[in-house]
Amino acid sequence: MLVLTTCGNAADAGSLAALLVEKRLAACVNAVDKITSTYRWQDRVQQDQETLLVIKTTAARYPAVEQAIRAHSKYELPEVLAIPVAGGSSAYLDWVRESVAGNED
Repeated sequence: MLVLTTCGNAADAGSLAALLVEKRLAACVNAVDKITSTYRWQDRVQQDQETLLVIKTTAARYPAVEQAIRAHSKYELPEVLAIPVAGGSSAYLDWVRESVAGNED
């Protein structure tokens, strides 16, 4: 499964990414810095620079990933989108599963 979230800056994104991997909630987290997000918030169109995190995890670990994002995000309403993975390299998917196994908080 892929989980997407955004952070207000690269430092916050790096801290969250490290936490997710250290706690075995994610096998890998890619940070895409300096994206521009345009969105409606509190009835106003806003535009901000953010860092997008692409989190590789499993469906079983998703609830803990979401909880960690909510607990560590500085946003009032953090983005948390879960995207099922329909396929991929079986060796890579095995690695993802093995990387998050063993810490069932």
